[in-house]
Amino acid sequence: MKSELVLYVHGKGGSASESEHYKPLFPNANVVGLNYQSQTPWEAGKEIHDVVVGMAAEYERIVLIANSIGAFFCMNAEIDALVHQAYFISPIVDMERLILDMLAWSNASEEELQKRGVIPTSFGEDLSWDYLCYVREHPVEWRAPTEILYGRRDNLTSYEAIAKFATEHNARLTVMEDGEHWFHTEEQMKFVDAWIRG
Repeated sequence: MKSELVLYVHGKGGSASESEHYKPLFPNANVVGLNYQSQTPWEAGKEIHDVVVGMAAEYERIVLIANSIGAFFCMNAEIDALVHQAYFISPIVDMERLILDMLAWSNASEEELQKRGVIPTSFGEDLSWDYLCYVREHPVEWRAPTEILYGRRDNLTSYEAIAKFATEHNARLTVMEDGEHWFHTEEQMKFVDAWIRG
């Protein structure tokens, strides 16, 4: 059995190739990116679950690095018992609130979403009644040891929501004052690297 796997799960619009960035941080591990295809938490959760179960049979230790909605999908994958350490970058921790916020940004109501089933938005997100119902019926349960990195200028998740989640799930929260939801500038990526190195 191999010793350590580092699994990277990207956010929306990202790709598995982003895992290359993390290879120097884990020189003794096999670092791979997961190129999941699903767009809903129930489909992506199953896809991620199946991959991690297979990898758990090959590796003694699994470290998870997940970004944004990728972290949300991982928390819906029932893999926390298989993950030895998780690093969540700008995780979506209150999807219900985010969907309701997006409805408000679109000048649409929850009743309208229920009636129409799906509401396309001007910012490229299709809001779904089934998705909102799933989120309400499946509150996140996550018990793996977790570090969370949050940008103070995150426009998708409030500081209150991320702090509440960290407290409730015994996760350690690190805040970058100049960080955004998408960590991508040279300064931000240096902060990410220093955070992971501890």
